[in-house]
Amino acid sequence: MAIQYKEIVPWGRSYEEYISMFNLSEKDLDKSILGCGDGPASFNTVMYQKGKKMISIDPIYSLTAEEIEKQIKATYQNVLIQTQQNKEKFIWNEIESVEELGQIRMSAMKSFLSDYEKGKVQNRYIPAELPNLPFENKQFDLVLCSHFLFLYTNNLTVDFHIQAINEMLRIANEVRIFPLMDVNSSRSIYVDEVLSRYTDLGYCAKEVQVNYEFQKGGNKMMVIF
Repeated sequence: MAIQYKEIVPWGRSYEEYISMFNLSEKDLDKSILGCGDGPASFNTVMYQKGKKMISIDPIYSLTAEEIEKQIKATYQNVLIQTQQNKEKFIWNEIESVEELGQIRMSAMKSFLSDYEKGKVQNRYIPAELPNLPFENKQFDLVLCSHFLFLYTNNLTVDFHIQAINEMLRIANEVRIFPLMDVNSSRSIYVDEVLSRYTDLGYCAKEVQVNYEFQKGGNKMMVIF
């Protein structure tokens, strides 16, 4: 189904946040990496600047930079208002205020926009979405899935999660998913079932605590390899 850009709420995270969310070591950063659902995050941008191998996929990449920027401007204040209304669900330590959060996110998204058209030409930003990805078996060392699986437990079935993870495991040696919380800051009801499913299949599937917690309780990722 073709994406309708008026329905998109783009919200990009920074390179530094990706490092913390996924416990990425210098060795990890030298691997070939795919980011799923990256949206207007700046991780790909900075990785390219550092000479690293990185591809991002997201349905939003079917849009132009102008269309994405238009949506950022249209939805930015509303996202911050919703965050203000739900401040108790977040930890305001590293990020001390809603205003600072907005500055960090906007900085990341502006960095993304400055790189986007060039990145599309270089096939670093590819319009695609789980659970069907246009890549070869084991094309990547590592797949990162940020703020999609588990977060939308109420909208995506457990079967969809399994299909999506199967696809990520098809194209990569290791999968990392963050966070394991749903949008209501509760641990997703799918986590235990997914861990059990892949453990039974012979994978190493586990929860790993990370050095990042903005959403209360959201300091764990799932690792499967």
